[in-house]
Amino acid sequence: MKKRFFSPRSFPKVLIDGPYGAPAQDYKQYDVVLLVGLGIGATPMISIIKDIINNMKTLDGDLETASGGGAGADASFRTRRAYFYWVTREQGSFEWFRGVMDEVAETDKKGIIELHNYCTSVYEEGDARSALIAMLQQLNHAKNGVDVVSGTRVRTHFARPNWRSVYKRIALNHRDQRVGEFSLCISLQPHRCRCQHAA
Repeated sequence: MKKRFFSPRSFPKVLIDGPYGAPAQDYKQYDVVLLVGLGIGATPMISIIKDIINNMKTLDGDLETASGGGAGADASFRTRRAYFYWVTREQGSFEWFRGVMDEVAETDKKGIIELHNYCTSVYEEGDARSALIAMLQQLNHAKNGVDVVSGTRVRTHFARPNWRSVYKRIALNHRDQRVGEFSLCISLQPHRCRCQHAA
């Protein structure tokens, strides 16, 4: 049997966009998106955030080439504002996407994406048991611009988000806009996953 060898130049150019999981399929149809990632469920939400940043750069003319070689922003892209809530129990989880979180904080000059980290293994803010870490966190963030819990420029909140307040604030700020909510919880211990974050 004769072996065929191909040179790298004989292969077609392949462009990959994504990865996009099921929760991310239709986000571009919305003016405003609320992205909620619980634990490792933040992974597809991070992909959406990166896509939003790239599309916004393309719309602003900041990218020399769009994904796909200069084709411009996706015609179906409507998103102009995004809120990302990452809720995780373990402080070490924040290391997974430290680079992406810092990149968003650095490149998002217009404040298009609002990032929120929540660490549920610490008592809620205002509780005397978490007062010392909250004070150290505020001082370090003010002095160095880095959060002591996540190691990113995104300040970490404690306990779970107050979803009623989150939904209310977004609804009031975007009265006449289409808002889409996308969330994903992946838990190796389903009995511990409390995903009921609807108001």
